[in-house]
Amino acid sequence: MSKLYKEIFVGAAPVLLIFLYFIGVNIVPLLFMTIIFGALYYMTRMRTGGGFGGSERKARNAASPSYMTFDDIGGQHRAKGELKEALDFLIKHDEIQKLGIRPLKGILLTGPPGTGKTLMAKAAAHYTNSVFLAAAGSEFVEMYVGVGASRIRDMFKDARSRAVKENKDSAIVFIDEIDVIGGKRDGGQHREYDQTLNQLLTEMDGIHTAETPRILIVAATNRKEMLDSALLRPGRFDRHIEVDLPDKKGRLHILNIHAKNKPISEEANLEHIAEETFHFSGAQLESVMNEAAIYAMRDESACIEQRHLSQAVDKVMMGEKTDRESTKEERDRVALHELGHAITAEVVRPGSVSQVALSPRGQALGYVRHNPQQDQYLYTKENLEEQIMIALGGAVAEEMFYGGRSTGSRNDFEQALHLVRTMMDSGLTSLGIIDRQMVTKEELMKENAAILEQLTIGTRELLENHRTVFEQSLTILIKEEVLSGEQFRQLLAQSGEQIA
Repeated sequence: MSKLYKEIFVGAAPVLLIFLYFIGVNIVPLLFMTIIFGALYYMTRMRTGGGFGGSERKARNAASPSYMTFDDIGGQHRAKGELKEALDFLIKHDEIQKLGIRPLKGILLTGPPGTGKTLMAKAAAHYTNSVFLAAAGSEFVEMYVGVGASRIRDMFKDARSRAVKENKDSAIVFIDEIDVIGGKRDGGQHREYDQTLNQLLTEMDGIHTAETPRILIVAATNRKEMLDSALLRPGRFDRHIEVDLPDKKGRLHILNIHAKNKPISEEANLEHIAEETFHFSGAQLESVMNEAAIYAMRDESACIEQRHLSQAVDKVMMGEKTDRESTKEERDRVALHELGHAITAEVVRPGSVSQVALSPRGQALGYVRHNPQQDQYLYTKENLEEQIMIALGGAVAEEMFYGGRSTGSRNDFEQALHLVRTMMDSGLTSLGIIDRQMVTKEELMKENAAILEQLTIGTRELLENHRTVFEQSLTILIKEEVLSGEQFRQLLAQSGEQIA
């Protein structure tokens, strides 16, 4: 009914003012008073959380608990096991009370974006049969001081009342992007942020684990280092669970989950795709399966084939194919650039090149596709130097044939600089074990330049020894736009025989 009254008022008020104006009444004071009362009403609504999406926010938080289970989440076996153990404190309350164990108040999920932190929070609510309320940290930040703190209070109050109403013993409050409101306090002028964080700390301190309903806070962030130490201490967020990028076994599990509702060809090999997608998050793997289905639909295919999956991996990694038209000189330069990467990669890591492509995709005008390698998390100095040489191969090839570089090497140089930085921080350079704060910028720059210069010389010597491969491969790549790994290795082998 309140909505109906609002509509009647909005429609009648202008008509009344126009009528008063025509009969000679001075409506300026009325307009002035209306503006004042409107502003006061707006500020009141904002302070109580009712303005700009307040009702929608409450509706979203008051939604029925999600029936997401841990079985629906691919990979993350260690993280799921650790989270279940923490949640058992909420379920087996009587047992842990006998042992004098203090139940947890908060669980912090940390890790890269797209790894399933939100899904794990929803599964936690189903696992514990709890009321589930969700909010993002950005929802508590407003331009008016005190609004964020008020919304924190309302959220905890709502969690308790809903648990009582639904006759449940516990409620899980999930706060995504907690780094927005839980950042380190530096004594600056961000009073609204500080008040919101202080209120969250107060609410967590006010959670008495012996009371019913019991409240558990689950928060997620991919920037744990930004959080205030008061949030991270025991008694608040007691458990910090790392939700990391999945390994090969986890990636295959995720792909199989998202393949359940899709017609997959019998010849399609998801294990091969799991090998190719090293460092992909769960969200990216879901996108791979979705894009593969889209490619199958474009081809009017009844099922998803291996080529659709391979195209989807390229799409997620580098973007969609583009219709850019380049000049012959540009195509020749791009072809030589990519061949420089491919030759270097194949020489330092035999059998690693799967395909050399000249078709534009995303921001790249061409690319080299590598064969799947084993998941690797530990790198030696030699591994990193090989990777730097592969990154420099494109620019060095351009210098060999054109006498200079182009802007196409920008991403390659960024990758090379990142790898050099990793070597320095790992004590794998002539500087030894260092602290960046104790070494001058000039020393770091000198060492960086020395490493890149040495590896550039090595890359140039390697490519000069295989100059005939450029000449033989260029014509095929320009004509076909694709050079398979087997074709490329044959040309490389012929070049080796000629050199011998």
